[in-house]
Amino acid sequence: MLEQGWGKSVVVQFANYLQQTEFSGPGFSDKNLWRMKQFYETYHNYPKLSALLREITWTNHLMIFSKTKTIEEKEFYLQLCVKERYSSRELERQLNSAVFERTMLGNAKLSSTMRVLSPDIGSIFRDSYVLEFLNLPEAHVEKDLKNLIAANIRTFLLEFGKDFAFLGEEYRLQVGNHDFFIDLLFYNRSLSCLIAIELKVVEFSPEHLGQLNFYLEALDRDVKKPNENPSIWYFTL
Repeated sequence: MLEQGWGKSVVVQFANYLQQTEFSGPGFSDKNLWRMKQFYETYHNYPKLSALLREITWTNHLMIFSKTKTIEEKEFYLQLCVKERYSSRELERQLNSAVFERTMLGNAKLSSTMRVLSPDIGSIFRDSYVLEFLNLPEAHVEKDLKNLIAANIRTFLLEFGKDFAFLGEEYRLQVGNHDFFIDLLFYNRSLSCLIAIELKVVEFSPEHLGQLNFYLEALDRDVKKPNENPSIWYFTL
């Protein structure tokens, strides 16, 4: 039957034929047969992706087909699905928020020191983060942002990455007789290091850099375990 070519009527006939065999069911509808053809044409020249392709659901495959353009973007979301074990709803949010583009932009801004920590660091940080679930008012201060992240930490970790563990907000550091507080402190399993996050609603300044480096020195001295990598900071507006 398929010797006639992949014309629309032939595919419909083939789907009808399958309904009369042990392959009957919605999985072999004419629409799905077209999608299977698309699946083959997309990946048959990329055998290195074969292991990834077996790891995610057909529903997630269909979303990646419809919302990505290049093979690099498809591979990125395939790897992300496998690593983070995304449900279809979680994957849809990441596709709609253009996490691929944001990660590529964030990649370009990583320092050489951060790249030494892990060859996979390029997939960990992003140029920007989409936090629409916080429902922040247009006029807000740093405390509002910090409190809402802490209150919605489970959803925040979907955006930030599931390899991050939340250690606390206003994390207290004692240096001499003075107390200092890190806005948010995380631990990343892939990097094996503490990550101090400073939230600001103003432009970055040299004073902020000094403050963050001071925090890292205190973390490495008093909090970091001997088997862990040096702490790093992340600044977000």
